[in-house]
Amino acid sequence: MDQKSASMGERVITLDDEVWEKLIELTEGAAAVCYQCGACTATCPWGLVSEETVSVRDLIRRVQLGLELDDRLWLCTSCAQCEAYCPRDVPIAEVFRALRYIDWQRNTPPEGLPSLLWSVYWNDNPWEQPPSQRAAWAQDLALPAFDPDEHEVLLYVGGTASYDTRAQQVAMALVRVLRAAGVAFGVLGDAEPPSGAEVLDVGHQPYFQEIVAHTTEVFRERGVTRLVTLSPHSYDAFRQHYPDEFEPLHYTQYLAQLLADERLSFAQPVEFVVAFHDPCYLARHNAEIEAPRAVLRAIPGLDVIEMADAGIDTLCCGGGGGRMWLETEPDERFADLRVQEALDTEATILATACPFCIACLEDSLKAQKITALRVMDIAEIAALALESQKVRRSKVEKSES
Repeated sequence: MDQKSASMGERVITLDDEVWEKLIELTEGAAAVCYQCGACTATCPWGLVSEETVSVRDLIRRVQLGLELDDRLWLCTSCAQCEAYCPRDVPIAEVFRALRYIDWQRNTPPEGLPSLLWSVYWNDNPWEQPPSQRAAWAQDLALPAFDPDEHEVLLYVGGTASYDTRAQQVAMALVRVLRAAGVAFGVLGDAEPPSGAEVLDVGHQPYFQEIVAHTTEVFRERGVTRLVTLSPHSYDAFRQHYPDEFEPLHYTQYLAQLLADERLSFAQPVEFVVAFHDPCYLARHNAEIEAPRAVLRAIPGLDVIEMADAGIDTLCCGGGGGRMWLETEPDERFADLRVQEALDTEATILATACPFCIACLEDSLKAQKITALRVMDIAEIAALALESQKVRRSKVEKSES
C-alpha cells in the first residue's frame, strides 16, 4: 500500500499464506474436505442467542485466503452440533482446536486461558488448587488406593469433582452406588493425574500430548486398564485421544452394565418427574445416548420426559470448549434456553451426567430465580433411590425388634 492510501486511513490487510498450510498439517488434511456449504453455521447454537452466529464457513474461508483470525474462534463450545450434520464428516471441533493452537503460537489467546494452562502445569488441575488437596473431599469415605489385583476398576474422579464442592456431591453419590452394587474399586487419591481434557479443548495440542504421555505412564505403573470417569470430558479424552490399552467408561455406562448383570437394582420408588439433558460429550462426541436413560428407567417411580432437543440433537449447556474459563454475556447463555425447555415439560428435576452441565444449568436457575426446577446428576438420583431402600429396611428392622 502506498503512503497516500495509508494517510487516508485505509485498513492494511496482511495475508498469511502459511496459515492454511498449518491448519492442513494440524488436522492431517481433514480441514481440506470442507467446501463451505454452511450446514455447520446453520446448526450452531450461537444462532439461538445471538444475532450473528459463529460462521464456521467464514472462518475456514478466511484461513484459506490467509486473512487474520478473529475472536469468534473462541466462542465455540466444541459441542459438535455442527459435526452431526456435516455432509463431508469434517471433524469441526478438531479444526477449531487446530485454529486455536495457531492462536497460541501467535500468543494471542483470550485473557484467562494462559492461567488455566499454568494451573494444570503446576497443580495437575485447572482450578488453581493444590494437588495435595485432591483427595480431601473423600477423607471420611475411606476410599482404598487402586490395586489391580484387588479392584475391578479405577474410579477416576477428575479435577472438577475433586475441587468443586457441587461436583464433589456427585462423586460421593457415585461412591455410595458403587458400594451398594458390591463393586471393588480404588482411586489414585492425590496422585491422580489430569486427563488433559481442558487443555485439549483450548487447543494447546503439544501440551495435551505431554499430559497424555505422563498420565499414560502413571496408569501403566499403577496397573490401570479399566477406569470409570465422572466427567464426559475426561471420558472423551481417554477414549478418543489415549492409547487403546485403556478401557474408559463413563459412569452411566458402567452403571448400565451393573444393572444388566443384575449386580445393581433399585427396589424403592423415587417420585420425580425428570427431564434428561444429554451432555454433548456423551451424546454427540461418543454416541452414548442409551446408557444414562437405562439407569433412569431402572429407578422405579421416575417419570422420565424427553425435552425438545434430546439425544444427538441435545442443546449444549455452554460449558465446553474452554468456555467455563471465559465470560459469557447473561443474555447469550445456552443454559437459559435449556432450562426453559425443561420447564416446558413440567418436570421438577432437570437431570444430567456432567459436572460442567450441572454448573451451567444451576447458574441459569439462580440467575433467573427459578425455584420450580432442581438440577440433579443421575448418580445423585440413583443414590437417593438406594437411600430410600436403606431407610425402609431400617424402619422394618426396628419395628420387628
